Amino acid sequence: MSTDLTASPPTATELHRYTEALLTHLAADGSAPPQAPDFHDVPEYWLPPTVEALIAILAGDDPIEPLTRAAGRDQQKTALFLCLALAVAGHGGRIHASWLGTAFGELSLDRPVTHGQRSLWLAAARGAYGPAGKIFVLRKLDALAVPDAAEPREWVQALAPGEPSVVVPGSLVDFPEMAEIPELARPAQAAARLARLRARCAEITSAKQADQDSSAPLTNNTGSPASSWAEDEPLAVLRTLAGLGGPEGPMGSLTAHLLDDLRPGADPHLAAIALHVAAPILRAYADEMEADTQLAPPSTVTVALLGHHIVLCPEGPDPESFSRAEQEIAAKGAPKRRPPIAAYALIVLGVAAVAAFVIHGLLAVLGVAMLGLGGWLLWQRHQAKEADNRYVTAQLNELRELADGAVWALHAYAREAEARAKQAAEDSTDLNRLIRRGPRAA
Repeated sequence: MSTDLTASPPTATELHRYTEALLTHLAADGSAPPQAPDFHDVPEYWLPPTVEALIAILAGDDPIEPLTRAAGRDQQKTALFLCLALAVAGHGGRIHASWLGTAFGELSLDRPVTHGQRSLWLAAARGAYGPAGKIFVLRKLDALAVPDAAEPREWVQALAPGEPSVVVPGSLVDFPEMAEIPELARPAQAAARLARLRARCAEITSAKQADQDSSAPLTNNTGSPASSWAEDEPLAVLRTLAGLGGPEGPMGSLTAHLLDDLRPGADPHLAAIALHVAAPILRAYADEMEADTQLAPPSTVTVALLGHHIVLCPEGPDPESFSRAEQEIAAKGAPKRRPPIAAYALIVLGVAAVAAFVIHGLLAVLGVAMLGLGGWLLWQRHQAKEADNRYVTAQLNELRELADGAVWALHAYAREAEARAKQAAEDSTDLNRLIRRGPRAA
C-alpha cells in the first residue's frame, strides 16, 4: 500500500469499499456496481486509475487515459489486475495482447511461481483468454527445460500413482510366486504400467471431459461472497493486490505445480497443460515399457516348490534338480531312526524269563510282560515308518503335480507374451496420439 494512500484514511476507506463491491459484482455477474465510484485519485498509486480503466472497459468506453496513468505508476500490477478482473468477469477476450506478457513476467526453474502467475496460468488454462491464452502459457513453459528438473520416475508416479508391487498375469494366477521372478515380472509389469498411463492420458485428454469442463467458470455464479473463494483462485489475488486480503501463502516451485497438476483429481485444464510439458518424458518411458513387453520369456526358470528350488524347462522339470528335491523330501520326511535296541533287549529278556518259569512262576509272568512291551515298541516303530513313507509319497506326488502345473503355466505365459506385446504396442501408439493432441482449446 502506498504511503500516500495510508496517509489518507478516508480515501483508503472509499477505495477499499468500492473495490470490494466491484470484485463482488465481477464474481457474481461480471458487471461493475451500478453506483459511480466515490473515491479520488491518489498520486503515485496505481489502483485508482486501474479501477477507472476497468470500469471503462466494462462499459465499452475508451480506457486509454486512466490506463496510461495506471501503467505509468505500476505497469505490472495494472496489467495483472486487469487481466484477472476481466477473466473473473468472463470478459477475458477484452484484454490487450500485450497485457498478458506484462502481467505474467518471467518463469524460472530457480524461482517460485508467484500467486499472480499461477492465477493467470489457471485462467488461461480454463480458456478465459481463448486459445491464445493457452498458447501463451504453453510457450512460457516450453521455453524452459522443465522435464529435466525432476526424475522421469517422478512424472510417471504423479500421473499414475499407486502402482502395484506385483502384477500377476492370468497365466500365473495359480502360481503367483512365479510372477515375482524378474524375468517374468518385467514384461507383465511394463504392460500394466503402459496400460495405466494410457488410461490416465485418455482421461485427461478425453473430448467428453474437455467439453464438460471447458465451461468451468471463473465467475462466481453461486452468488456467494467473494471472501469465500479459495486462496488459489484469481479473485484471491485480486483482493491481495487491492489490499483487501491477508498475507499471501507460500509459493510453490514450477516443477511442484506441474507434478501436482498431473495427479488424479487435479483441475483437468491444468492437467492437460502439465501433460503437454511432460510429453517428452512420457514418450520415452512408453517406448521403454513397450520394449520391455517384447522381451522373450526365458527358456528356463528356477522356482521354489514346497520349499525346494527346481529348474523348469519347456519339456518339464530338470531331472537333476527334481531328483535332488526328491532326495531332500525323502531325507526330511523319512529320517533314519536308531535301531530298536530296547525292544530287542526286552524280547530277549522276556524269552529268557519264560524259559526260566520252572525256577519261579513270577519269572514267567515278567517274561510275558517284557515280550509284550518289546513287541509293542516294534509295532510303534513300524507304524511310524509307514507314516513317514506315506508322507514322503504324498509330498513327492504333490511336488510332481506342482512341477507339471508350473511348466504348463510357463507355456501359457509364453502364449500370452505375444498378445501382451501387441497390446502394449497399441497402448504406446495410443498414448503418443493422445499426447500429440495437446491441451484442447476452448
